[in-house]
Amino acid sequence: MADQAQADERIGKTLDAVVEAAIKDKQIVGSVVMVSLGGRPVYTRAAGLADREATTPVKVDTIFRWASLTKPVVAATAMALVEKSVISLDDPVTRFLPGFRPKLPTGETPVITVRQLMTHTAGLMYRFFEPGDGPYTQANVSDGMDQPGLSMEENLKRIASVPLAYPPGAAWIYSVGMDVLGAFIAGATGKSLPDLVKELTTGPLGMADSGFVVTERDQLAAAYGDGSPEPVRMGEHHLVAFGPGSISFAPDRMFDPGSFPSAGAGMSGTAPDFMRFLEAMRTGGAPVLKQSTLDLMATNAIGDIPIMLPGRGFGLGWAVLKDPIAAATPQTPGSWTWGGVYGNAWFVDPAEELSVVIVTNTAIAGMTGAFPDAIRDAVYAAIRP
Repeated sequence: MADQAQADERIGKTLDAVVEAAIKDKQIVGSVVMVSLGGRPVYTRAAGLADREATTPVKVDTIFRWASLTKPVVAATAMALVEKSVISLDDPVTRFLPGFRPKLPTGETPVITVRQLMTHTAGLMYRFFEPGDGPYTQANVSDGMDQPGLSMEENLKRIASVPLAYPPGAAWIYSVGMDVLGAFIAGATGKSLPDLVKELTTGPLGMADSGFVVTERDQLAAAYGDGSPEPVRMGEHHLVAFGPGSISFAPDRMFDPGSFPSAGAGMSGTAPDFMRFLEAMRTGGAPVLKQSTLDLMATNAIGDIPIMLPGRGFGLGWAVLKDPIAAATPQTPGSWTWGGVYGNAWFVDPAEELSVVIVTNTAIAGMTGAFPDAIRDAVYAAIRP
């Protein structure tokens, strides 16, 4: 017990220093960081401001826009439907989306499967990966975080109008595939995606403050984009440079009832809710999934196909660590990770019985770079002194 207490104290001191430095240096505006070790909550810290201009402090139950933290939650929902034999991983997308038939540049219409949507190997991509005026830009495809009022039907039509980037299964490109999956499972069940997620995942896990629309708006953090000398508050529409292009944000799109619920980026929620999800997955999937289903999700499903994170493969919902040296990380092989461009990051190290959640209101510094890397490294320095 003494060793455990010492480890907890080390985690607290090291993480406090990292969080406070990031706030002081104006890397981020506000954050909640949570660490669970061996099933015990060993660190929870709310810091900074939920609304800088109103000087509203972040609280543990502050709601943050999740962006791609949505993906693993929807992936679990889809896998619950696989368990119930409502859908299959090998289903063609046209089974429940008969009009979704994107073509290859040759004019051929290939079969796209549910598995390929979930592993980002379907030949689709994201608009923000395009430099300049690319085909997704010309078709005005939404990445799921902008264009308030845009329907799913219209966005699917736009996606399908663009030639596939490669034959399905031949490569990996991060993509709008999860949005297509969301429409597919809604079509399979005759229910809305928000209702499915609540029924099969967030409801059973008690994730009461997380969903596709925020009802308690005073609990929702303001959104900020990277800037100098400090992050810039997002307005009605905001662009943040990322990779060869830029990410288009409309922070309040969820409040327009015409906006499609984006399975790739549309949820908002709290750090404790997301930790409930991660811990349920880490400990075998119950009450959402069976252990065998969780094991399938957490196994690299794309072989040696490279992804945008070195040293990692991809499962059915998140990246899986293969080579810690190539990835430049202290995490154990088999660890899972992903993030969200509104400023969030997470990872699970099953071997260490470790789950970490980082949510911020600062895109993109909260997701990738100095702050989340420092949190990760401090956690491992504390548990492996």
